[in-house]
Amino acid sequence: MASILVVEDEADIRQILAYNLGQAGYEMLVADRGEAGLALSRDKRPDLVVLDLMLPDMSGLDVCRNLKSDASLRDIPIIMLTARSEEIDRVVGFELGADDYVVKPFSVRELSLRIQAVLRRSRGQAAMLDSPQEEGQMAFGHLRVDRSAHRAWVDGNEIALTPLEMKLLWILYERRGRVQTRGTLLDAVWETNPENNTRTVDTHIKRLREKLGPAGDYVETVRGIGYRFCTSPE
Repeated sequence: MASILVVEDEADIRQILAYNLGQAGYEMLVADRGEAGLALSRDKRPDLVVLDLMLPDMSGLDVCRNLKSDASLRDIPIIMLTARSEEIDRVVGFELGADDYVVKPFSVRELSLRIQAVLRRSRGQAAMLDSPQEEGQMAFGHLRVDRSAHRAWVDGNEIALTPLEMKLLWILYERRGRVQTRGTLLDAVWETNPENNTRTVDTHIKRLREKLGPAGDYVETVRGIGYRFCTSPE
């Protein structure tokens, strides 16, 4: 049974989510403050965190930053709850490592589907990392990747990639020379509706390029369509 931590200061939303997600078979943990959410995360290590951005004691972004900076907690997926006017916060949240977001007001059904997709993706990545049969190695110009060990190097210097960034990089590399639309990448990497969240792809591509440094140019923008990994590092 997967455990879900809901960090939300609005009692009505917190209670509705706790009841409905509990009925769906999840073990529920709830917190009404950021510090309480961090304490529960460290104590219980939930399988997923649903995190409101507007909390009374600290920003949800700070909660996300704390979780992602803790080696024992950084792999916990995070779904952010945001108001429609908080686009810049969503972008920052993605840059910090959040996996998805849901805009208020939302349906419990929508959130439940997002949770299922993120958990499925997270478990698939964990199985991939634990699998001794996975080869998953490549050397391409400045870049070297050992996917089975979840490690990557640029010019011999190791870089830290999140599981999502590793999956995004690997899919682009495997399909090098072929344009990948944002919708295609949403489906392949995030396993979510290709009609939604195209900004998610742009934000993660930007972050990935920054981490890749001189190898970031291997990920090419095809204006108006999507992205393509180049066929040659030259």
